[in-house]
Amino acid sequence: MNIFVGNLPFTVSEEDLRAVFEEYGAVESAKLITDRETGRSRGFGFVEMENSNADTAIKALNETDLKGRNIKVNQAEPRKPRAPRRSW
Repeated sequence: MNIFVGNLPFTVSEEDLRAVFEEYGAVESAKLITDRETGRSRGFGFVEMENSNADTAIKALNETDLKGRNIKVNQAEPRKPRAPRRSW
């Protein structure tokens, strides 16, 4: 299951994110989303875990403190298609 993790502090690394979720089972991947131009974290990321472990992690970690911020944790929704960009 793909898990959305929001409201992350900008100081959190992918390793930190992985470590938090590994307490609830094996993590397949942990990815922070960064700004293309600056490389700085955008404050959210995604973690992939087995479904049964993911449900437990979501319930246990949602609204908990991570480095001073209450993180938002829920099942990720599929990305919605964007409208085509206009070129003038």
